[in-house]
Amino acid sequence: MLDNLDLKQILTDWNYWETPPPIGIPRFILEQKKIELHPDLIWVIQGVRRSGKSTLLTQIMETKNLDPSSCTFINFEDPRLSNYLNHALLDQVVSFSKSLFPKFSTRTYFFDEIQNVEQWQKWLHKKIERPSGDRYIITGSNSSLLSGDLASRLTGRHLTLELFPFSFAEFQKIHPNGSLKNYLEQGGFPRVLKLKSEASVLLREYFTDIIERDVKRNLSSRKGYLISKLVIAVFESTGSELSQRGLAQIMGLTTDTLGQYLEACESAYLLFTCPYFSFSERQRTVRNRKIYPIDTGLMYSVSKRGSVEIGKSFETIVFHALKKKYSDIAYWCGKHEVDFVVKTPEGILPIQVSWDEPKLRHYEGLKEFKIKYPNTMECLFIGQENFSKLEELLP
Repeated sequence: MLDNLDLKQILTDWNYWETPPPIGIPRFILEQKKIELHPDLIWVIQGVRRSGKSTLLTQIMETKNLDPSSCTFINFEDPRLSNYLNHALLDQVVSFSKSLFPKFSTRTYFFDEIQNVEQWQKWLHKKIERPSGDRYIITGSNSSLLSGDLASRLTGRHLTLELFPFSFAEFQKIHPNGSLKNYLEQGGFPRVLKLKSEASVLLREYFTDIIERDVKRNLSSRKGYLISKLVIAVFESTGSELSQRGLAQIMGLTTDTLGQYLEACESAYLLFTCPYFSFSERQRTVRNRKIYPIDTGLMYSVSKRGSVEIGKSFETIVFHALKKKYSDIAYWCGKHEVDFVVKTPEGILPIQVSWDEPKLRHYEGLKEFKIKYPNTMECLFIGQENFSKLEELLP
């Protein structure tokens, strides 16, 4: 068991019992998603590493007007905890926090990167099965944080919030005069945007950290360099149909192994796949997918100069804007392509994306799509001039 004096020092370092928290740029997601705290309901915040999850926790404390002394923050990636990462540590944190501030009958626990703690799922399940009044908000850098048996047990007992790097509107909170092109080049990782130089160096460190700490966690392979090589190749094909069989041959991997690598990367929020649109599940499964990076700045920092055209970068941020609102996003391709096909409450919406004026291929792709699917909605064209109003244009 961790010595209580050491634990007190660690908790003091992570908490805001004596100093006010750094609030940072308010995240729009807190305006969009109303967070209510209950002893029998867990909030799960997931997202790529360095996207601002820890800062979001302090913003939740502020927006809910919680007394900092009634809150306990702890990040389980603190190296001082590395020899104690089990359920006993969780019990110790809870009991010690209560002994420090006994006047609060209800405490709120913010457990950051909780996936590092052994048996945390069973411990947390027990806490909400027999609620004592305490509330729990947990974070993780992996979309499979709640998976398997725990997920089924917690059905209806947890709410998930996915946090992404800054949107263009949030980017402009830091750089009011920043253009859309600036945003594509720099991306949206909060800390990076405050640097005047060395941003690419920090982004490459993020890239390595995500692969080493989050991607490899779900793989038996320890070959981080091979995973990095694969992701860079995928980034350089952003927005294009990806043949897993062809890429596997180039990488010297089996198709199954390459698929496992990509799945682990997607689980770590490093990239996202976009399936082919069809009402036939078989066609959706057998057709190639398109792949988009989590962040265009991250993509540029590890890719060869000039390997990704600006139009594909723009397509990437449109994809992310759509993903924040809709769960079912696909693409369609005949002789020509429809960039995105989105299932909305109003119907099936085709979307064409163009950095410059729409090209003939955009209209030809839409014409083909409409012949095959005549009962879909009128196409939405997204360009530089209306991107900032995309939220208003979507049904």
